[in-house]
Amino acid sequence: MDKMWLSFYAMGFMVISMGLIYASRHKINNRVIKFVLALVAYVLLILSFFALIYLVFNGPTGGGR
Repeated sequence: MDKMWLSFYAMGFMVISMGLIYASRHKINNRVIKFVLALVAYVLLILSFFALIYLVFNGPTGGGR
């Protein structure tokens, strides 16, 4: 169950980072706010990458019985 929630958080982080990158590139004109939004987006993207790498290489738990 914990791996399921971790995968949901990782997918949510990817969706949030996609929205933040879109906003920072197309909707925001202030350079400081653009940089902060892009930085937060890339940090979330890197966190989701490591979470999914952990999930893929950790394998199934086999605890479904």
